[in-house]
Amino acid sequence: MTRRLLLSYLSLTLLVLLCLEVPFGYVYARGELSRFTGNGQQAAVMLAEVLEEKVERRRAVTDVPEVVAGFARRTGSHVLVVDSRGRLLADSRGAVATGTDLSAQPDIATALANRSRSGTRQDPALGEDVFLATVPGASGSTVRCVVRASFPLTAVTSKVHDAWLALAAVGLGVLAAVALIALALARWITRPVRALEHATTQLADGTLKDLPATDLGPPELRRLASSFVRTATRLQHLLKAQHAFASEASHQLKTPLTALRLRLENFEPYLDPRAQPSLDAAVGEVERLSRMVHGLLALARLENAATTPEATDLDAVIADRAAVWAAFAGEHYVDIVVTGPRVGRVWAIPDALEQIIDNLLSNALRVSPPETTITLATAWAAGAPGTVELHVTDQGPGMNEEQRRRAFDRFWRANDADHEGTGLGLPIVQQLARASGGEVTLQAASGGGLDAVVRLRTAGAHRTVHPRRGRSAMWGRQDEVPPVPTGHPLAVFDWQQWTPPHRTPGPNVSTHHERSRTHP
Repeated sequence: MTRRLLLSYLSLTLLVLLCLEVPFGYVYARGELSRFTGNGQQAAVMLAEVLEEKVERRRAVTDVPEVVAGFARRTGSHVLVVDSRGRLLADSRGAVATGTDLSAQPDIATALANRSRSGTRQDPALGEDVFLATVPGASGSTVRCVVRASFPLTAVTSKVHDAWLALAAVGLGVLAAVALIALALARWITRPVRALEHATTQLADGTLKDLPATDLGPPELRRLASSFVRTATRLQHLLKAQHAFASEASHQLKTPLTALRLRLENFEPYLDPRAQPSLDAAVGEVERLSRMVHGLLALARLENAATTPEATDLDAVIADRAAVWAAFAGEHYVDIVVTGPRVGRVWAIPDALEQIIDNLLSNALRVSPPETTITLATAWAAGAPGTVELHVTDQGPGMNEEQRRRAFDRFWRANDADHEGTGLGLPIVQQLARASGGEVTLQAASGGGLDAVVRLRTAGAHRTVHPRRGRSAMWGRQDEVPPVPTGHPLAVFDWQQWTPPHRTPGPNVSTHHERSRTHP
């Protein structure tokens, strides 16, 4: 902004200087040329009068060359004098022989007709422009002689050039002075603007530490800074209050829900068997409410947190999460396949990739029938250099276009959903992807089912990689599961509250889930 203001001031000053100096320079040049030609014309007329008297007194004709030579020395001109018949009487340069007939030359012929003629032309002998004045020396209507005087324009041209240089020097001096003044003025104006920009950047990052000064710059910017300080202070207060509410509510809401669930379970020995389904439904609703509270608090923490994306190895995270989920998928006879090229490091906020993959795998596993496959595939985004795609594809019932459009709405669930979801998993994934500088979309899978596509920015230069062979995570029943990152403010997936869908084993599936498979 400082440069733009400085450029605008200098442009305006330059325009004013051009409007003043250019006309002045042209007027000065024309005035000098007019003065020079006027003096030359007058000198030629005076010389013609003197020579006319000498030519009229024939005895004084011998003095003409001397007079002409003296005039040429004093004025630096070239003078030719002819008599009434056009024969040369004197030449100050001696280039033309005396007695040569010059009456055929246009300017001489005009002067012999008792009319003066003047103008500028290029002198072939000197190779420069000269002012040529041809005047008759006459008494009344009788022309005694003609004088042609050529005055070089070198002196007046040099004087005009010096004047233009002086004007240019004055203009440069004025521009330099204006530049210094304009720079100081522009900095005075833009200093509070830069402070506001710095403060807004900090506010956008969630950590406003340096409030802009309200006593710098023009009055309008001071008022703007004061309004911004009030707005930012109030906004920070509201954000802190919301963050405090989210932190406190996690304890205030979880404890009563846990106590309610325990009380309901304690009723089981005293209930009539016919009331058992109602008790199970009540416990299920409490669990669903607990998951919903957990999801809402996770979203609140995510929206309040201001975390900078970091370079994260996407290949390592995919391999880790596939291994973690292999046990759950194996219990329901679902394969998890990892395929695609190695894409390296991508930009993501801490632990966001783990949470994104966990939520997408959770949703995919809920809808995947037995004997199907969930695919984790990586690919370079077509037409978007520096962007990679993570595809989580299932072979479930999929979604239509309207359902895919509404799937990221909070609490939205499909009407035909047969599982106890909260409608918060995909909104959490979308928020994590956006916070990492990426995006997530849902597409129909080519072989049926749903394809969740997460696009992220690469953290390094695009490099040629060798695709890894598709591999299926070996799964079977396991007593322990590798731990999930916890404790981070964005850790939103709760393994203790994950409820797998009810499966009906097929005729070739062991009801004890003790079967294991080995894939090549």
